[in-house]
Amino acid sequence: MRKHYDLRAWQIAMILVEQVYAITSHFPNEERFGLTNQLRRAAVSVPSNIAEGAARGSDADFLRFLYISRGSLSEIETQLLIAKNLNFLSDMQEVQQTIEQTFAQLGGLIKHLETKK
Repeated sequence: MRKHYDLRAWQIAMILVEQVYAITSHFPNEERFGLTNQLRRAAVSVPSNIAEGAARGSDADFLRFLYISRGSLSEIETQLLIAKNLNFLSDMQEVQQTIEQTFAQLGGLIKHLETKK
C-alpha cells in the first residue's frame, strides 16, 4: 500500500488547497455558492484523489485517480483565470506556481505508472 502523504504531488496539492481557500476568502459574498464553492471543491479534489488512488490496490486504479486529479487541477486553473478576469483577484502568480508544480509532479507519477504497464 502506498503512503500518499509521502508523495510530493499530494504534499504540493495540500498547499494548493490552502492557497485556494485563502484566495476565495476575499471573493464577494455573492460568489460564496458560485465560484468560491466550485474552486474549493476542485482544490480539495486534487489531493483527495491522489490519496484515494494511492490507497487502491493496483497501479491502474492509481493512474485513473491521478488523471482525475489532473483534471481537477485544470478546472482550478480555469476558474482562477475567470476570477481574475472578473477582478476578484489581481495576482495569481504564487498559486499559478503551485499549480504548475502539482502538474509536474502528477505528470511524473503518471509517466512512471504508464511505463510500468
